[in-house]
Amino acid sequence: MNKTELIDVIAADADITKAAAKKALESFFSNVEKSLKKGDKVAIVGFGSWSIAKKEAREARNPRTGEMIKVAAKNVVKFKAGSELSDAVN
Repeated sequence: MNKTELIDVIAADADITKAAAKKALESFFSNVEKSLKKGDKVAIVGFGSWSIAKKEAREARNPRTGEMIKVAAKNVVKFKAGSELSDAVN
């Protein structure tokens, strides 16, 4: 399912316009992003939680040339599925 299909399903399920569904979905994405940027964890009980993990700087090998390169430290987003979501797909 892509974003457009998700908007269509939300609009149908909630009996709202596609424009309203798109606005709500984009607001959700935006607010999750803002919270993660601040370093907060976002948790939706039963669905899952998003958090930020720090990856340390490291050396890696370029697979094409075999040359060692330095990879900068960065933050990555982690998602952990909630128990209800896990149970629903199993």
